[in-house]
Amino acid sequence: MTHDHDLVLRPTEAQTAAALAPPPGRTGGDLVVETLRSLGATTVFGLPGQHALAVFDAVGRSDLRLVALRTENNAGFAADAYGRLTGEAVPLLLSTGPGALMALPALAEAAAASAPVLAISSQVPSAGLGGGRRGHLHELRDQSASFRDVVKSVHTARTPSQIPSVIAEAWKSALSAPHGPVWIEIPEDVLRAETMIPQVTGVDATAHELVPRPELTALAAHWLSEAGRPVIIAGGGVVRADAAGKLKQLAERLNAPVVTTFGGKGAFPWTHPLSLQSWLEDRHMTDFLEDADVLLVVGSGLGELSSNYHTFFPTGRVVQIEADLGKLESNHPGLGIHADARLALQALLETVPEREDPAAPARVRMVLDEIAGRLADQDVALEQGLLASIRSALPPRSPSFWDMTILSYWAWSAFDAKHPNTMHSAQGAGGLGYAFPAALGACVAEPGTPVLAVSGDGGAMYSIAELATAKQHELDVTWLIVDDGGYGILREYGCATGTDLSGPDFVALAASFGVPAAITSAATLREDLTTALTSPGPSVLVLPTTLKMFAPTHR
Repeated sequence: MTHDHDLVLRPTEAQTAAALAPPPGRTGGDLVVETLRSLGATTVFGLPGQHALAVFDAVGRSDLRLVALRTENNAGFAADAYGRLTGEAVPLLLSTGPGALMALPALAEAAAASAPVLAISSQVPSAGLGGGRRGHLHELRDQSASFRDVVKSVHTARTPSQIPSVIAEAWKSALSAPHGPVWIEIPEDVLRAETMIPQVTGVDATAHELVPRPELTALAAHWLSEAGRPVIIAGGGVVRADAAGKLKQLAERLNAPVVTTFGGKGAFPWTHPLSLQSWLEDRHMTDFLEDADVLLVVGSGLGELSSNYHTFFPTGRVVQIEADLGKLESNHPGLGIHADARLALQALLETVPEREDPAAPARVRMVLDEIAGRLADQDVALEQGLLASIRSALPPRSPSFWDMTILSYWAWSAFDAKHPNTMHSAQGAGGLGYAFPAALGACVAEPGTPVLAVSGDGGAMYSIAELATAKQHELDVTWLIVDDGGYGILREYGCATGTDLSGPDFVALAASFGVPAAITSAATLREDLTTALTSPGPSVLVLPTTLKMFAPTHR
């Protein structure tokens, strides 16, 4: 017997087919965009190229925001900063061959800093994959091989139906601890081909949590509770895991001094009585850390810059919490805990008892006083004053981005970041040209917040084209260029060959882009920066001066 409501609710075959039929003209590029939107992406970075036009056409038909920079490497730096600030996987759209390879240095920096960049590149048509050597434009023997040793994972979609799953798998990889860049490539013909696949919805790419093993955290808690001189080294993993609050709780419970690495700036309050700040490039600090009977290292591999250039040799027990398995006990043996910093610190907080040590703040003050005394004999008041001026002018919550230049080297050790995830530099991979395009990505991530970029004149030349991007999008970025007529940091290393540079009139050059610019000085920097940072849109300040580094202690 047939009921009336069955006749009403049951669709005909024609109705079902019509409902499932995709809109005409959809391509593999639309599948890319639909998958990104389903995963939660709202913004993409990149710039179009011939093989990738199907993706960019699809972006134009969508509500994704495209921020197109002038070079692929700068687009990668911008995506890196957006990922660092938001914690989200951020798509970077690239074309085949030269366009892809141009982004390689930016992806190396993202890998070093654990920034979740989702690089999506076109490829030559499918018939040219696998070394077929058919002579396609931009053809490489094996494009993905150029990226495999840099990114976390490499993914290829060879058919339209593979696109959603491949992107979801890469998305999960980028956001699984430790975060990092991933590489996706899709042949041009797959991107251009019309598809009968229904619109992509409901893609799941939930990242796995990296939970510490309880027997390891129990032993670490026992060592810390019994320690006489515990010390904590907090690295970038604390910032990426949003674990600064838990770090402070644990340090106060243990009465343990804390030093932050250059990548961990802001992970612990700069003026806290237990704060050793970030003076890792100082022998007084190195000696203090070596004297700890239990050293808790959280989110750091204790690499070159975090170990005073590998002159640090701990004498007590080492507990290392690290999400990157390759960094675990890579420099010093100890109790290695492969885990996300936030989850591991929480496990310790649940176990570690209160530890009394009223003398700990005095020991911290003694080390900082020794460091200050060493600096007082070096005639570095200019450099210290510039950092103080920047700190005074920069709002506490404003992000700052620092290129590889002398003032940045100073900032690593001596700048108070005020809050976690507000100071970023290219110290991971160490490439030039990072600061300004990264600052543009931060402006997109946090609209309405003034952002500072600091470069030398040599590094600034890598990024001049992005003044057009800053102006086109009216981004609230202030670019401070310290002009010493060359690669000043290399001169500090004793190199006189190729380090003197003739440069442009940066003020006139910025003005040609329609960007306000002015010369500043050590005496006026604070006032000039304050004005620039509180004015809408981009601006440039040029500081002609020659700086010097503090004396090294590792040689």
